Amino acid sequence: MARLSVHTLRDLKARGRRFAMITAYDYPSARLVEQAGIPIILVGDSLGSVVLGYDSTVPVTMEDVIYHTRAVVRATERAIVVADMPFMSYQANADEAMRNAGRLLKEGGATAVKLEGGSHIAPLVRRMVEAGIPVMGHLGLTPQSVNQFGGHKVQGKTPAAAAKLIGDAHTLEEAGAFAVVLETIPAPLAGMVSRRLSIPTIGIGAGAECDGQVQVFHDLLGLYDDQRPLKHAKRYAVIGEVIREAVRGYISEVEGGAFPAAEHSFPMSADTFAELTGGGRHELDAVVLAELAS
Repeated sequence: MARLSVHTLRDLKARGRRFAMITAYDYPSARLVEQAGIPIILVGDSLGSVVLGYDSTVPVTMEDVIYHTRAVVRATERAIVVADMPFMSYQANADEAMRNAGRLLKEGGATAVKLEGGSHIAPLVRRMVEAGIPVMGHLGLTPQSVNQFGGHKVQGKTPAAAAKLIGDAHTLEEAGAFAVVLETIPAPLAGMVSRRLSIPTIGIGAGAECDGQVQVFHDLLGLYDDQRPLKHAKRYAVIGEVIREAVRGYISEVEGGAFPAAEHSFPMSADTFAELTGGGRHELDAVVLAELAS
């Protein structure tokens, strides 16, 4: 099965067809979401929060992203796999950024990379695209800059901020980005950007007028249902409680002796057992013999 091209998303936009993107960080989750029909997977630096236990995306390293991207690529055949470039993997200088982006494709097997930022990173986006590295942009709330923003706050709320975001989106398109994520911005602003760009917009907390939507795997499935859900996240299941209940059942059966039962165990011939117990010097209980023969 051939893997989809990044051009597929632009074709979908041209035909007015919306699409879903989801994060995945390992083999089983990537396999499941591809089997469900997802066309594009993001190995997001959100793995820092939902997989590695950090309080933000900032501590995530290149090695973390490469490791998880490899697992996702091994699990998929069709889906586009986009790898996030983590904090400080592209901000220091352009040459280092190029090497790191290349690593995500060469070592991780990603189809494309994603960078946070607007006009100031456009020259870098252009250079990557010219080198054959597909780039997805990311505007609005950019989690790697959460310390600068003072928290996860809605962006683009003032006329000046909205105008800047629109300009940044156009600049990223002109630099060659094949799509742009719009995160936590007012829905009317996201709709305006989506109508003005020829490349797809992918919203997360940006309303229904974006060409695509992205959600975090763990949010969508309710794996952490003891945490307050984000406003932009919708739970389609509460898998966390299903998992806890399954583990409680396992604990109970082990403690009570119900697991493992005979069907979970492997038999041994009565003759072999007799040999192990001293060549018949020890008399075997009839019940034990019956169990061994089963």
